[in-house]
Amino acid sequence: MQFHSISPAALLASLWQHAGLIRVSARREVLGRYQGSLLGLFWTFFTPLFMLAIYTFVFSVVFNARWGADTDSKAEFALLLFAGLIVFNIFSECITRAPGLVVGNVNYVKKVVYPLEILPFVILLSALFHGSIGFAVWVLAYIALFGAPHWTVLYLPLILLPFLFLVMGLSWALAALGVYLRDITQFVTVITSMLMFLSPIFYPLSALPENFQQIVLINPLAIIIEMVRGALYFGQSPDFRMLAGYWLVALLCAWLGFALFQKTRKGFADVL
Repeated sequence: MQFHSISPAALLASLWQHAGLIRVSARREVLGRYQGSLLGLFWTFFTPLFMLAIYTFVFSVVFNARWGADTDSKAEFALLLFAGLIVFNIFSECITRAPGLVVGNVNYVKKVVYPLEILPFVILLSALFHGSIGFAVWVLAYIALFGAPHWTVLYLPLILLPFLFLVMGLSWALAALGVYLRDITQFVTVITSMLMFLSPIFYPLSALPENFQQIVLINPLAIIIEMVRGALYFGQSPDFRMLAGYWLVALLCAWLGFALFQKTRKGFADVL
């Protein structure tokens, strides 16, 4: 029986060894989504802009929502909302697809010697591609409306990297559980929808009562969304103590998720 190491070194070695396969798979993942469509990759620009316009209209026009009591600007609301949505969409795309990654690639499990551990990473790269397009659109919109962006945008890699580790850990765990518990797909869909409204995407965290703020901060999306929004729009540096804690939790989550995947993968072929 083949041994699957749970060591972080084994993971890094696998990602390095299969870098070419990961690159090709991620490219196929991105292009395959728009295969046969008339506009092709242009949908990566149009889809987030369309959703942004709908959300902005519903919340700032229909519900007359404002980001702060001292502003009436719909442009500000749109940019602040969009920043949160970009982060959420990266999370949502990876997490909702994770339970079906192994189940949807039975041939890789049974007939081909394939490094299954790279499947969540391929989906993450696809989500990052779309997220990068979203951030580029955001920066262009900010420049058009307000001028040069704040220098604190340089903090984005430092803020987003632990978030990506967290997403990877959850994706590995859900990919493994999805083989044995098919209901996990429906459960994850419901939880992801709940997190969208329980995260400070459509409202600032400061709009909540202080005791509720501490509860919302348990949500792994809340801290990152607030930090990304602060760095992008408000020119704020991240809370480095909180970010350091997030890094530790994210790295632990990534390792535990990978370990669970490696420990359970020997039974994938029997179940499928």
